[in-house]
This record gives sequence, C-alpha cells and structure tokens, in this order.
Amino acid sequence: MAEVTLTIGDRRHNVTCRDGEEAQLRRLGDMLDQRWSAANRASGGLNAERTMLLVALMLADSLDNAENRPASDGGPSPVFLTRIAERLEGIASALEKPVADA
Repeated sequence: MAEVTLTIGDRRHNVTCRDGEEAQLRRLGDMLDQRWSAANRASGGLNAERTMLLVALMLADSLDNAENRPASDGGPSPVFLTRIAERLEGIASALEKPVADA
C-alpha cells in the first residue's frame, strides 16, 4: 500500500491507496483543494466539516451535470454509455469464468 499526503485548504491528510494509484489520488485531492476557497467562503469559515460538505456538493453537482448532459448528437451521455460498457464487460468476464463442479 502506498501513502499520499493531500493538502486540502490549509490541512494535510495522509491517505493510503493501492500501489500505482498515487497520481490519481493526488489529482482527486487537487480537485477538492481547487474548490476549498469557494466552499470555505460559502460556509462562513465556520468549520472544516461544513466546508468539506460544500466541496462534496459542488463536485456532486458537476458530476450530475456531466452524467445528465446529452451527447452533442442528441444521444445518451458519454458517462451513461461508459457505465453500460463497464457493466457489459463485467458480465462478459463472469460468463467466461469456468463453472466449478457442484
């Protein structure tokens, strides 16, 4: 397991992840940190927990917009299509596994 230190706002957080996922975790931490100032102002600087909740809501709103935005050609959103593809790959993998004798 790897450990990454994320700085979000003015706080440092040590987080463990699987080896090789450090860059992704840092990228996600940067996304949180980028929204921290706006969330901290919106929370009135009351406490870090409330500020982090607002950061989470900002990210959830962005995700919701991305998932529900139709494709430029009017078809389903790319996120929706990716989820379907991932589910189909999971089903295909399950079907490819040999069945254990009962």
